Order: sequence, then structure tokens, then C-alpha cells
Amino acid sequence: MDFLRNVTSGRNVPDERLAEVAEQYALFGGRSPINDQCRDLVSALDQRLAADIRELPVYFGTRNWHPFLSDTVRQMTKDGRQRAAVFVTSAFGSYSGCRQYQEDLARARDEVGPAAPALEKLRLFYNHPGFINPQVRSLKRALGSLTGCASVRVVFSAHSIPQSMAAGCEYEAQLNEAAKLIMDGLGADGLGSDGGRFDVVFQSRSGPPRVPWLEPDINDHLRTIAAQGADGVVVVPIGFTSDHMEVMFDLDTQAAQTAASLGLVFERIPTVGTDPDYVAMVVDLIDELASGASPVALGSSGPWRMPCPDDHCPPPARRPAAG
Repeated sequence: MDFLRNVTSGRNVPDERLAEVAEQYALFGGRSPINDQCRDLVSALDQRLAADIRELPVYFGTRNWHPFLSDTVRQMTKDGRQRAAVFVTSAFGSYSGCRQYQEDLARARDEVGPAAPALEKLRLFYNHPGFINPQVRSLKRALGSLTGCASVRVVFSAHSIPQSMAAGCEYEAQLNEAAKLIMDGLGADGLGSDGGRFDVVFQSRSGPPRVPWLEPDINDHLRTIAAQGADGVVVVPIGFTSDHMEVMFDLDTQAAQTAASLGLVFERIPTVGTDPDYVAMVVDLIDELASGASPVALGSSGPWRMPCPDDHCPPPARRPAAG
């Protein structure tokens, strides 16, 4: 509950609602797996850097639980670090996925004081081949396993955000670009570069029903495609980089149950996790910042520019209180 209170701080979410969410965690050992998954990524990155003969220490800090970011920055300061490249496990641009992290970094430095190291966030990576290619390979395998289905749909799922937040950023456009890059990567296999049928949907919305969020919800969409004659679906959790609660519960539990009730064969591909290409991508992003290496990106929009523009990903508009 303490973790959930941190996650929802400032949103006036009652404890009764948080207790309902806590029951979901109880299905998976009573705790979020995300910190362990981040530690796995840290370990994989350490090994990759060591293999490249680079003496570059890797630290780990989080927004909502131990180790908190400010504690990590405090340790870095004690260790004499003066400059750090910050990799955020969020591929797409939105207030909650980009600018809010910038605010977190600034707040952590302020808490630690003037001796804190400079913290430079690495760029968004939604169209980097290290993020796209592992998902292409996984999607190929999943499609190959559904040979008994006559009509298979590919559904890309990402965390929903308020429409007011989406209006000020490129979140939807980036999701659609990444989904198309993955589909194009299939080539002649399966649904391939002829623009095979795929959909981008959303999940995990929260907040009061009166506030509009991005749609369609994945469960509603599964009902739609079943009514259209689909008998199989492959879900690509494109908005997530590890198999944490919003993948394990919202997709593997809820969406899978919805699909089963509709007679849909359901496959969910793994997130990028610690795929070697993804880990190598992090090194690429560090090299871009540290040594000016040429940025790599797929598609026509090119690599995301850094530093982010001043008007990038503003906070969502706040509705006035009722009454």
C-alpha cells in the first residue's frame, strides 16, 4: 500500500481503491516485480560494459520505491561522480513518460545539493533498432505458433494516458510509428510489409470516468475483433519494457480471460527485458551523449532530438474542482 500511495501521490485516490489494486499484487507474491527486472537490466548492462572493456559504473534509482532516486544521487555524490547519463525505461514521449522524469531528476539534485552530479537524460528510443528488432523476432515466433487460426490480428498495447496529456505530445504518433516498424520488420513472413492488419490499443487507465483517456481499451477491442471474425490474436506490449504488473495482470490475466471468453486464441509476446540488442541499445545511447556517436533510428522521423524541446510533453490540463 505504501508503494501504491507513492504511485498515486497528488491524485486523491482513496485507500479503498488502492486496496482493490493491492489485491492484484497479491496474485503475484504481494509485490511488484519491476525493481527486480530493472536490477536484471542493470546486471546485463554491467556485463555488456565489462565485455567492451569499459569502466562505467551503473546505478539504479526509482521514483516510487526503494532505492529512491534522491538516495541514489546522494550515493553517487559520495562516490565522487560528477556527470551521469540517465537511462529511463520509457520509450515514448508523454508527460508521465518523459518530462516528469526530468522533473524527478531536477528534484533529486536539489535535495542532494550543489555537489550532486549533472544528470543528463538519454533520448527516447521508440524507433531504435535495439527496441524494435527484438519485438520483430518475438512476433514472428508468435505468429508461427498460430498456424491453426484462420484470421489472426496483431494488437499493440500501451498504457493509456489522459487525452489532455496526449494532446500536448507525440505519444500516439510514436506508438503508431513503432508498431508499423515492427510490422514492416516481418517482411514476407506472416503479415509483412504489405501493411498487414494491426491495431494500437490501450490499457491500465485510471482516474475518474469523467476524465477522457485514450481508447480503445484492449478488452473492448478484443470483443470488436472477435465480432469481426478473428479467431486468434497476438498482443505486443509495445508500451512496456519488462513483464511487470501491468503486463502480468492487465494482459496475461484480464485480457487473456477476455480472449478465452470470446473463443480467441491468445498469444502475448515478451517485452524486450534484457534482450542483448536492447542492452546494446543502451550502450549506443550512452555513446551518443558521451562521445557524440551518430544516433541510430529506423523509419522516417529520425532519432529523437536531445535535449527535449522546451514545449515537449507539458503536464495535462487540470480540470477545475466541481462546485
